[in-house]
Amino acid sequence: MQEASDIYDVVIIGGGPAGLTAAQYASRAKLRTVILDKSAAAGALAYSSKIENYPGLTKPVPGKELLSMMRMQAIGFGAEYIETQVVGVNLTGDIKEVIAMDRTYSGKTVIIATGSMGRKPNIKGEEEFLGRGVSYCVICDAAFFKGKIVCIIGNSEEAIKEAGVLARFAETVYLISPTPKLKVNDNPILKEPNIKVLIGYTVISIEGKEVVEKIRMVDTGNKVSELELSGVFIYLYGSKPITDFLPDVLDTDKDGCIQVTPLMVTSVPGVFAAGDVTCTEVRQVVVAASDGCISALSAEKYISQRKGLRIDWGK
Repeated sequence: MQEASDIYDVVIIGGGPAGLTAAQYASRAKLRTVILDKSAAAGALAYSSKIENYPGLTKPVPGKELLSMMRMQAIGFGAEYIETQVVGVNLTGDIKEVIAMDRTYSGKTVIIATGSMGRKPNIKGEEEFLGRGVSYCVICDAAFFKGKIVCIIGNSEEAIKEAGVLARFAETVYLISPTPKLKVNDNPILKEPNIKVLIGYTVISIEGKEVVEKIRMVDTGNKVSELELSGVFIYLYGSKPITDFLPDVLDTDKDGCIQVTPLMVTSVPGVFAAGDVTCTEVRQVVVAASDGCISALSAEKYISQRKGLRIDWGK
């Protein structure tokens, strides 16, 4: 039997604007709150080089800086922030379980705010070799490629960080950027001797027999080349909601978007969703933040069993 001290009031999955705003409101309401974030450098807002239309900003700021301010505000109200990857959940029963790489987190409520940076497989062979050399999670699968040649496809800061983790296991890590430059060029990870950066290459196919054996790429001059390797880690982003860690217990639409009420309530009692993971029609930071606020107020209402939302916690 779990001790009460081991149970959070609110477990938030995702550290973007929706998740961080939810954390601000939940922790300010004196709810024991934890944010589980895959990476502070990941997500649509973190990739934005300039944000200037968020209320209160007097000058443009990088998306990562705005996220940092929101994160520190949530922590200042008492929320815990943990950088870890969620790999599964158990949403049945009064106490929910969120299974992460480091441990399992238990909570009276769960707020899902993972965004929509996911993507459908679009490289030839990607879906075919998933689990047989193709992966979307370095921390999950790096150990399987000890002493082997692998690649990471992507140009974000998250992809670079993951290349650093993978380099501890693999003999050689190719960081393959489809664009002429990386999002970040001065990261010290890029100086690791077994990380090789290939700029301006688009992977057009992943090939092999039983497992991945090679990739085919095309450069900016349309020249095709091959690279023999054993593993392909894909860190490209798109607009598919990130729900791969969820079992089929929540109502979703045909595109995988979590269905919610106007108060961010899902089909499972005690579970809420906010931001782009619900495929809101207007995808703006301010809208995600609004969803996060509402989800936290709804979580407090659920925990306290009150009839209405309590809005002002400053008194």
